[in-house]
Amino acid sequence: MRVLTFVIVATWILLANFGATAVSAAERPNVLFILTDDQRWDCVSMNPAAVIATPQIDRLGREGVYFPNHFCTTSLCSPSRASILSGLYAHAHGVSDNFTEYPNELPSWPRSLQSHGYETAYIGKYHMGEENDDARPGFDYFVTHKGQGKYFDTEFRFHGGESRVVPGYYTTVVTDLAEEWLRQRSGDKPWALIVGHKAPHSFYFPEEKYEHAFDHVNVPYPASAFHLDDNAPWYRERLDTWHGIYGPLFDYRKKWPDRSPEAVRDFAAMVRSYWGTILSVDDSVGRLYDFLAKSGQLDNTLIMFTADNGLLNGEHGMIDKRTAHEPSIRVPLVARYPGLTPPDKPRVVEQMTLTVDFAPTILEVCGAPPLPKTHGRSWKKLAQGESDPQWRTSFLYHYNYEKQFPYTPNVRAVRTSEWKYIRYPHGDGGPDRHKADLFNLVLDPTESTNLAADPRYAAHVARLDAELQRLLRATGASPDKMPLDEGIKQALPDQKIR
Repeated sequence: MRVLTFVIVATWILLANFGATAVSAAERPNVLFILTDDQRWDCVSMNPAAVIATPQIDRLGREGVYFPNHFCTTSLCSPSRASILSGLYAHAHGVSDNFTEYPNELPSWPRSLQSHGYETAYIGKYHMGEENDDARPGFDYFVTHKGQGKYFDTEFRFHGGESRVVPGYYTTVVTDLAEEWLRQRSGDKPWALIVGHKAPHSFYFPEEKYEHAFDHVNVPYPASAFHLDDNAPWYRERLDTWHGIYGPLFDYRKKWPDRSPEAVRDFAAMVRSYWGTILSVDDSVGRLYDFLAKSGQLDNTLIMFTADNGLLNGEHGMIDKRTAHEPSIRVPLVARYPGLTPPDKPRVVEQMTLTVDFAPTILEVCGAPPLPKTHGRSWKKLAQGESDPQWRTSFLYHYNYEKQFPYTPNVRAVRTSEWKYIRYPHGDGGPDRHKADLFNLVLDPTESTNLAADPRYAAHVARLDAELQRLLRATGASPDKMPLDEGIKQALPDQKIR
């Protein structure tokens, strides 16, 4: 196995160093990849459903490309981040939970760019390996911290080995550090910088100036939280847990479970704080945009803004992510680069794009050799306005039950532009023990009516299940290995990993 790994890595390095590209050295764009944590797709104001205003993020889309149908392939931080770097599904890259490191021998798009003459950096929340703040392969400069970090006064570890608390609000601090790195760079190399925000991950603490930004907004429980009769029992079992609307709400509710009507106040406070943290991220995007403009680098920089996964804010009675429902898997994506589209001719790409598409896209735009294997595809042509008749019309969603957070079953789902079919396999190779979900996304965008058991839709179930099996085989996930579903638990997760 070690010999085979060496051969794969050696071959990849050879390709990275000597592979022919269609982009000359003078044309290679810089890359600024801005990554938030747990930001829903409707939390940028380019989305008509958004409550919050994000003019700086919107500017990237209004001068570039907006992707309203962008999805993660696993709605969990570390697996999704590994998919962003590698272009692979979680079962292939091996990061299946929030406690697993990105494999040192696994290629990534930053390593490919580094081997192709780019200066690379990562600043902010990395979140693969809870207790590790070492520099990772593929980056010339690396600043991160252990665990989740804090909204105020986080202890960062700098590339040279120094660890120190940096006073201030997390979003402002990482923006300062990013600007400092860009300002102090030397040489003519193109650069690639990933800025990893903590926001809007729980526990939510907005910057002081945004603490009351949404006090005027009414925030009820979503209607879908009360439409659970046609779903499997685990939906209701989850309501009083760490990931349910009647649970502690990431410490916004002190006494729980609380099913009283008055308890919605705690829920509203949580959601308003979640929104408030995003306003500071928008400020950060504006600062970095202005820095690039003033330094003459704006139009030679591919700027991408996205999130690792979405978040359920009460939909179906759920808090957090992990499930295959739209708020959990759908995330924002905007990209600005005149090499894709002129700033005065922005585009909207309606096709379904995925986290596994970033690696092939970035490398193609930068003229670097592709990774040896990815499950994703480059959307460069789509962003340039070209058609692609072979583009995906369905995709696989994949999540494995976690003992540390036992509130969600194993999930295997297929989504098309019209339908979503979700299975919850037990993990023992036997028949599913949870009722499946079938949603018509066109007629029922809030996924309130489960059609899986309706005999009128049996043909749809059969067709979508066949497509799910095809996608599992196509991504190398068949036979489909998964942990045993041990059921929904009521206990809180360990304090150290919340």
